[in-house]
Amino acid sequence: MQKEKRWLTPKELFEEFGICESTQAKYRMDKKIPYSRIGRKLIKYDRLKIDAWIENHAIVGDDYEK
Repeated sequence: MQKEKRWLTPKELFEEFGICESTQAKYRMDKKIPYSRIGRKLIKYDRLKIDAWIENHAIVGDDYEK
């Protein structure tokens, strides 16, 4: 059994969570998604923070209808 990678690239985030890279870029510019920047270009996403971010944005029951 392979251990899950903690740090994901934008491509890996898309493959696992289905958030396309252009949407990721927009969310980063709008400061809507947690990420880390290494240097000027390297973007990494912490799986733990992404999981928490998704849970915090869940729509439950009647909230979806509003």
